Order: sequence, then structure tokens, then C-alpha cells
Amino acid sequence: TVVLAIAKRLNDYLLHEAGIHPVMVRQNDLYVSLSERAKLARRVHADLFISLHADAYEGPAARGSSVYTLSEHGASSEAARTLADRENAGEVGGVDLRTEDAVLAGVLVDLSKNASLEASEVAATRMLKALRQHLKVHHEAVQKAGFKVLKSLDVPSMLIETGFISNPDEESALMDPKQQDKIARALLRGIKAFAHP
Repeated sequence: TVVLAIAKRLNDYLLHEAGIHPVMVRQNDLYVSLSERAKLARRVHADLFISLHADAYEGPAARGSSVYTLSEHGASSEAARTLADRENAGEVGGVDLRTEDAVLAGVLVDLSKNASLEASEVAATRMLKALRQHLKVHHEAVQKAGFKVLKSLDVPSMLIETGFISNPDEESALMDPKQQDKIARALLRGIKAFAHP
């Protein structure tokens, strides 16, 4: 509910930005499968895919926003690995690349994947900078983990934890429309920094 409210605010802001056409994965509180999210991003030829979440941890002290990109070589921290494991529990996503030439398919996949990972890193770094200017961040650097929702081969992607819903203070803040607006505006600045460098 909280994340959807933030996403709707962000969508409203993006609708007024020249050269940016936002597409929401969902408009109400319904689950959309990981593969369907990736399919939608590809179907609309997205330049950037953002998956918004509210984080949770065993203890109530953890706080702040985080930005994640895909890692194919393991998570950047145990916390990142744990979070990815939890988010991935639903299903395996990915692209069904149909071609008769396996060598060509492999080259195309590698080229697309590398370009997507590089663009994801640029976008995530700019997003983290925008968040850090106006919000408390949990990690000072972009984190990496094997999130299946980020495994689209051809769309730069990032996962953003808006805050810790398991922290009573942040839970209250995340439910506050003023804080939701503050987060949405910070996300807007991060997107604009990537779209219009």
C-alpha cells in the first residue's frame, strides 16, 4: 500500500516531464509476477525499469533507503543476498531468446546484458545521489544482488528500498503523505538525472 502510493505520486510527477513517458506495472494492490513485470518493460521498450519496495529486517533499528542493481557474481553483502533471496522466492524471470544460431544468440545476449548492466549502474548511482541529498540512506554505495526482477537482458533496471517498514519510526514516516511525496520527488530527481544528464 505504501509503495504503491509512492509510485502513483512519482507517476504523476513523471507525466509532467517532457520526454518521459511513465508506465506503471500495476494500478492497484494486486501481485504482478516477476516475469510479467519484465515482459511489460520490454513490450513498452522501457529505457529504465524501477522496482520499488519497503524493506524489512529482523531488528527494528535498520533505517534508510537503498538502491540495488543486478549482480551475476554474488551479492555485495549478506544483507543484499538475504533480501534478494526473499524477493526471488516467487519465480524465475527472463527472456526466451529464440534463434537457430546458438553462437549468435550467445553474442547478442552478452552484448545486451553488458550494456544493460552498465546503464543500470549509471542510473542507480545517479538515483542514490538524488536520494542521499534528501533522505537517509542505509548504504552509501549502490548494492548488488541477484534479483530476478532485474534480470531483463535489454532494460536497465534497479530495485529501490524506500525505507524500513520494520522500523517503527520509518513505518510511520512511510505512511505519511508528506514523506511519500518527499520520496517521490527524490526518485523523480534521480530519474531525471539519468534521462537528461
